[in-house]
Amino acid sequence: MEYNEFITHVQSLAQSNSREEAEIATRATLETIKERIPGDEVQNLAAQLPQELANHLRRQEEETFQTFRLQEFITRASQKENIEPTTTAIHVRAVFAVLQNAVSPDNFAKFHSYFSHDYEELFGTLPTSEVPA
Repeated sequence: MEYNEFITHVQSLAQSNSREEAEIATRATLETIKERIPGDEVQNLAAQLPQELANHLRRQEEETFQTFRLQEFITRASQKENIEPTTTAIHVRAVFAVLQNAVSPDNFAKFHSYFSHDYEELFGTLPTSEVPA
């Protein structure tokens, strides 16, 4: 999936007011994913995304991943977006839905396995057929 297509899908699913809002939401979500999952897995994910998106998943050497719950994920993404958490949650769900269609099913399943049960609302929110490939 190309960068423009990814952002367009996020904008549509999140019902964002602008492309810029969708880009900020995508960046914030990807940067928070980078904080949440191990380096090898985040690099596997990055390898299947356009360079503009993959860059948000690149970790500096001193950065490590942390285990935190869904509410903390939303809070961190919200701070990056500089908006209220309720809106951020909608954005995060949209990015996860588009991400599911942007990477291989095996890679997405592995990615999914790094999230605890409280994250389930972010996965499978839309049938694959509702997000154009």
